[in-house]
Amino acid sequence: MNKITQLFNIKYPIIQGGMIWNSGYKLASAVSNAGGLGLIGAGSMYPEVLREHIQKCKKATDKPFGVNIPMLYPNIEEIMNIVVEEGVKIVFTSAGNPKTWTSFLKEKGITVVHVVSSSVFALKAQDAGVDAVVAEGFEAGGHNGREETTTLTLIPMVREKIQIPLIAAGGIATGRGMLAAMILGADGVQVGSRFAASVESSAHNNFKETIVNTQEGGTQLTLKELAPVRLVKNKFYQDVQDLYQKCPSKEELVQLLGRARAKKGMFEGDLEEGELEIGQIAGLIHDILPVEQIIQQMIAEFEAAKKEKVTFEF
Repeated sequence: MNKITQLFNIKYPIIQGGMIWNSGYKLASAVSNAGGLGLIGAGSMYPEVLREHIQKCKKATDKPFGVNIPMLYPNIEEIMNIVVEEGVKIVFTSAGNPKTWTSFLKEKGITVVHVVSSSVFALKAQDAGVDAVVAEGFEAGGHNGREETTTLTLIPMVREKIQIPLIAAGGIATGRGMLAAMILGADGVQVGSRFAASVESSAHNNFKETIVNTQEGGTQLTLKELAPVRLVKNKFYQDVQDLYQKCPSKEELVQLLGRARAKKGMFEGDLEEGELEIGQIAGLIHDILPVEQIIQQMIAEFEAAKKEKVTFEF
């Protein structure tokens, strides 16, 4: 039996990324209903909004779902208490030290997964007592590891170091990508960009259309001095590059970024001034589909690729 389907009691080892401004209860419940594990993205929600989404998700699905919590949160204690009060059974933590909250959550009977970008952090997460790790490669959208380690190299390096279940993330949107990650040593996959371009994603339709229209090479990792983030090359991205020409201070970069830039882009649909976070795999996403169709296509392609008899001649 697959370690990830067993750990979460789900049908397919496909986890939906808890993306800010994309991952509301509609997306999370749709993924869970289709046999994967849906995650509510707490990173763009005030505490009471998160509570509301958890309650709505419980009504929308009787399948397991979780919450993704970036630990840089100013209201982190309140967020963790809401998760416990609402009876959430699965929490994915990111952007912080896994030791801080893992034992608190585990004592409440919650399954804990931590997102990492290196084998060093994967080991720290294992030592902290998490149930599994997500190893996310440089191809991924949103905030990213500074090391720029790609999924192809990261997964086998993490697999070599840890004993707990491993979930691969970054650049996975197809059944073939899923099979490749699992051949490299992953037990399951986390998918972000493909679900951002779904009917049930809470992102603005302008952003969804942008994902579909983004070509190979249309994204870039930037703002490393603040927190590395992969962005679509729009006007805001160009403004950042123009500022770099002047060797800006960290304060000047913060000033340009301002507040709620990601909300403006992904949730409100401002394609010029907004921060549009998406993975390199966007170049392979050509349509906006219902979640159920996305998962069925992935599984069908995964099964077909497994059966292919390929002979390599040397």
